[in-house]
Amino acid sequence: MSVSLTPLIDVVFILLVFFMLASSFLDWRTLRLDAAEAGAGAAVEGSVLVGVSASGLAFAGRPIEAVALRERIAALMAENPARRVALRPAPGTPLQATVDALDLLAAAGARDVALSVPGAAPLAAGG
Repeated sequence: MSVSLTPLIDVVFILLVFFMLASSFLDWRTLRLDAAEAGAGAAVEGSVLVGVSASGLAFAGRPIEAVALRERIAALMAENPARRVALRPAPGTPLQATVDALDLLAAAGARDVALSVPGAAPLAAGG
């Protein structure tokens, strides 16, 4: 009498499919983000302005590398942890570049991050 392996292979395949569908391989996180309203100058006055575009990052209007920006923001947060950071994406900036900038700011210790929308009041350069 011979034992067929077909049912065993079917069961293993079904278990494999089940665990693949039941598992999550992504790190799902939520990002808390406040949008500054147009004309809300008082709310963003004294904020640190970080710009993001497809070509890179900017701090207070000047281009900056990601590592240098992280160090600069970390130093500012060490001085004043309640300081607000305004992230202003340029028109046409990929969403992933904006999310990467948000991750960088969070890693640097920025807790009060607002998304500065086009048409918002000009920000005072903090630094």
